[in-house]
Amino acid sequence: MFGSLKEKLGKAISIFSKKVEEEAELVDEPVKEKPKKEVKKDKPKQEQVIPKKTEEKKEKPVKKKEPKEKVVEKIKEIPKEVKPEIKEEPEKKEKKIFGIFKKKKKQEEIQEEKPEETVSTTTEKVEEEVHEKKGLFSKGVIRVKISDSKFEELFWDIELALLENNVAVEVIEKIKGDLKQEIIDQKFNAFSLQKKIQEIFNKSISEILSLESPDLFEEIKKKKPYVIAFIGVNGSGKTTSLAKVANLLNEKGYTSVIAACDNFRAAALQQIEEHANNLNIKLIKHDYGSDAAAVAFDAIKHAEAKKIEVVLIDTAGRSHSNINLMDELKKVIRVSKPDMKIFVGDSLTGNDVVEQAKSFNEAVGIDTLILSKMDIDEKGGASISVSYVTKKPIIFIGSGQEYSDIEIFDKDKILKVLNL
Repeated sequence: MFGSLKEKLGKAISIFSKKVEEEAELVDEPVKEKPKKEVKKDKPKQEQVIPKKTEEKKEKPVKKKEPKEKVVEKIKEIPKEVKPEIKEEPEKKEKKIFGIFKKKKKQEEIQEEKPEETVSTTTEKVEEEVHEKKGLFSKGVIRVKISDSKFEELFWDIELALLENNVAVEVIEKIKGDLKQEIIDQKFNAFSLQKKIQEIFNKSISEILSLESPDLFEEIKKKKPYVIAFIGVNGSGKTTSLAKVANLLNEKGYTSVIAACDNFRAAALQQIEEHANNLNIKLIKHDYGSDAAAVAFDAIKHAEAKKIEVVLIDTAGRSHSNINLMDELKKVIRVSKPDMKIFVGDSLTGNDVVEQAKSFNEAVGIDTLILSKMDIDEKGGASISVSYVTKKPIIFIGSGQEYSDIEIFDKDKILKVLNL
C-alpha cells in the first residue's frame, strides 16, 4: 500500500529541493567569522610578552650580586697568586648567563613567527571557501525567492508524481499552496531544505486526512433501530463491505437485520442471502423487479417489532449517469430515512472513485465512506483524495475477502506508511 506513491514522490521531492537550492540566493556568510576565532585561539601576543618579563627578572639579580666596589675590595684583600682565578670567574658566569638568554631569545623569535604563518594560511583557506559555491550553500543561510512561473516549473516533477498515483487535482493544489507559502521568500539553512519540504508534505497530507470519522458503535446507542444504507457503483464491493460490517456488529454484540434492496442485478439476492446465512443474520427480501423502497420499509418494521438494533440496507450498484436507477435510490433514501449513508468506493479506480463519490453526494448525500481493496492499491491516491474532495470522513477500510478483513480508518497509520 502506497509503495508507488512513496517511491515516486520521494524522488520528485529530492529533485525539487536541489533545483530550489540552485535558484536560491545566499543571505549570510558565517564562514567569514572563522579567521577571528582561529586568531583568538593562537594568542600570539601573550607569548611575546612573557619572555621579556623573564629577561628583566633574571638580569637584575646578576647586577646585584656583583657590584664593582665589592669586587675591587676583594681583589685587594686576596693574595696575588689567587687574583687571576677570581677575575676569570665572574666573567665566565656572565658569559654563560648571557649565552642562555641568547638561546632563549632565538627560541622565542621562532615561536613568535609560527602564529603569523598559521593566521595567513587560515585566511587563505577561508578565501578559497568563500569562492566555492558548494561551501557557501552547505554552511550558509539562503533565501528562497522564486517567481510564480519558476515555482510552477520546479513543482512539475512533484505534480506529475502525484497525478500518476491518482491524487486528485484539488489535493495537488492544496499541497502546492502549502509548499509555496512555507518556502518562497523564507530563510533557512541550505542543508535542511529537503527535510523542510518533507515536513511540509507530511503536514499537508495530515490536514487533508484531518476529518474525524464517527464512532459507529457510539452512534448506534443513540437510536433503535439504527438504519445504515450502503450505496455505490457496480463492482465497488458494496455487498461484501455490508457483510463485513454485519460481522463486526456481531462481534461487538449488536443485533442486526439485512434488507436486500438490490432487485435489479442478476444473482444479487443469492449473494446477499449467502452472506446472511453465513453470519446467521435475518434477511428481508422480495422478488426481482419489486420496489426496493418497500423492502427497506419492511426491514425497518421488522427491526422495530423484534427490537433489533441495526438495519443494514444493501442497494443496487448504479452509475450516477443512470437517471432511472438514481431516482430509485432517492426513493429508497426518502422512505427509509437512514441515519448513516455510507458510500463504498473501489480504491483501485483512482480518481474515478472521487468523481463517483462527488456525484452520489450531490444526488442523495453521503455521511461517510468505505474504501475497498486497499490491500492491493499501491498508488493510494484515492484514499488521500476522496475524503478531502467530498469533505466526508472515511469510516472503514476493506483489505481482503474474509469477513474480518475490515478495519476502522486510522489517519496515523496512513501517515506512518506514507512518511516521507
